[in-house]
Amino acid sequence: MESIAEVIVVEGRDDQAAVKRAIDTETIATHGYGIKKSTWDLIERAYHTRGIIIFTDPDFAGEEIRRKLKEKFPNAKDAYLARADAVKAGDIGIENAEPEVILQALQKAQCTKITIIPEFSMSDLMKYGLAGGTGAADKRSRLGKALGIGYGNSAAFLNKLNQYGIGRHEFEEEAGKL
Repeated sequence: MESIAEVIVVEGRDDQAAVKRAIDTETIATHGYGIKKSTWDLIERAYHTRGIIIFTDPDFAGEEIRRKLKEKFPNAKDAYLARADAVKAGDIGIENAEPEVILQALQKAQCTKITIIPEFSMSDLMKYGLAGGTGAADKRSRLGKALGIGYGNSAAFLNKLNQYGIGRHEFEEEAGKL
């Protein structure tokens, strides 16, 4: 499956959904200006393993979030939308843009297209009690913290394992400690 090597950092869930309508790729939402430590950690991991593309709304708040991210991640790539492409009923945001416009913005940011070959499968999660059993959610939470990828349901967790450059050795070592 074709994707983008870099992780796309956006402001919110609706922006994530809009990007995913354009291309199947990994995103992280800052959820506004007050970015949580766990989100900073996730962005930092993505920055160092895959690179990031900052793709915030073309408004004052979006530019402030971009500035804050660029201070910490100076080599991040930037994707921009024209205000006219991001407005719908007076609301400004990436979530209002058409998929083709979003793809163009990412291409202009010099995104790297890749074909993803998953390292992990659901059977890996089952083997370590991370899916389908009692306590699986707690185990995923603890393992996600240890690996620096955060929590997710079984499908989301599997996606994070495959998207954030987690190696089999690192996974098995940390999962073995559960």
